[in-house]
Amino acid sequence: MRRIGLAVVLAVSVILAPVATEAQQATKVPRVGFLLAGLRSGSQGIQPYFGAFRQALHELSYVEGQSIAIEYRSAEGRYERLPDLAAELVRLKVDVIVAVATPAVQAAKLATKAIPIVMLSVGDPVAAGLVASVARPGGNITGLSNFAPELVGKQLQLLREVAPTVSLVVVLSNPANPGNAPQMREAETAARALGLRVQPLEAQGPSDIDRAVVAMTRERAGALLVLVDSMFIVQRERIADLAAKSRLPAMYGLRLHAEAGGLMAYGANLRDLLRHTATFVDKILKGAKPADLPIEQPTKFELVINLKTAKVLGLTIPQSLLVRADQVIE
Repeated sequence: MRRIGLAVVLAVSVILAPVATEAQQATKVPRVGFLLAGLRSGSQGIQPYFGAFRQALHELSYVEGQSIAIEYRSAEGRYERLPDLAAELVRLKVDVIVAVATPAVQAAKLATKAIPIVMLSVGDPVAAGLVASVARPGGNITGLSNFAPELVGKQLQLLREVAPTVSLVVVLSNPANPGNAPQMREAETAARALGLRVQPLEAQGPSDIDRAVVAMTRERAGALLVLVDSMFIVQRERIADLAAKSRLPAMYGLRLHAEAGGLMAYGANLRDLLRHTATFVDKILKGAKPADLPIEQPTKFELVINLKTAKVLGLTIPQSLLVRADQVIE
């Protein structure tokens, strides 16, 4: 009888084992690691943008905290922290890492060759050595590039419409961000075509920004172009304030700067990029390989003008420019 009883137990265990395994798999909640070079997702001013990412996930039938978990990690503009933060996400065994900005993608790439990485806000991913090609990335990285060769030229052109007598534009870049170098080259090329001179100035940390402003004054710059960089986003209010005090019309690549008091911003629509990021995450969680997902480039660009800052600077924004703006802050 004991042998019969044991046999029955074993038989039932064998039958139920696959069912138990399937139940465990069905209840497994995928985890997404969000690696930010700059701001935290909950930082003031950035919440609506990450809300767009969460809303896009919701439309794809994911509910944060129920059917998907998101682990946010931010270096807050201190790029030296990124390798440790990336390693932390790898130890958490997340299913996908969303890495925002070139330094974050580089840190994630060094931390793992197995976990899929979705990049966001990266300049030229091929030149940065992140992917093999735009059409077939190879490896474990795919996502969105905000690289558009004509973008910096358009920013300089718009800046000149506001300040037509300007001849020298200072370009603020971060040498710690590999994505800034191709933007700087583009600025030099575009400036020649517009009959402008550009003076590169570097700021690698918050303490460098004041020195850069002093240098702008010394160079007698007529305007300022701030390249897209996570540290500059963290310091956006300070940069806008210093530009206003120096009486410099300034152009930025993200609307976050204009919302923080910068004069103008022209660049990719960040909400749209974050929504597209959610679709990459969805495809990967459903089994797609990053190597087979082509890199996408921005399709929506926006011009934001801050009239309050224009008034402080004593500038009159041409009506022809105001009617082209996607948003005018008054």
